[in-house]
Amino acid sequence: MANVTVYTSSTCPHCVSAKQYLNEKGIDFTEKNVQTDSDARKELMKMGHMGVPVIIVDDEEIVGFDKAKLEELL
Repeated sequence: MANVTVYTSSTCPHCVSAKQYLNEKGIDFTEKNVQTDSDARKELMKMGHMGVPVIIVDDEEIVGFDKAKLEELL
């Protein structure tokens, strides 16, 4: 089973879609909300990203909700 982390914000519709997709597939994931968690925001910025969602599958970064890429990695 892949280790999945989703960086989100409270107002991001693509984040909702990504989480919904993962839930439908029965994939466990850790959500890190960059609006409410300053450590998560710092982690995201260290990776060089300013926008969400950013989905990490094991060590692979997916910027945005890329369903085809997710299916390939999962």
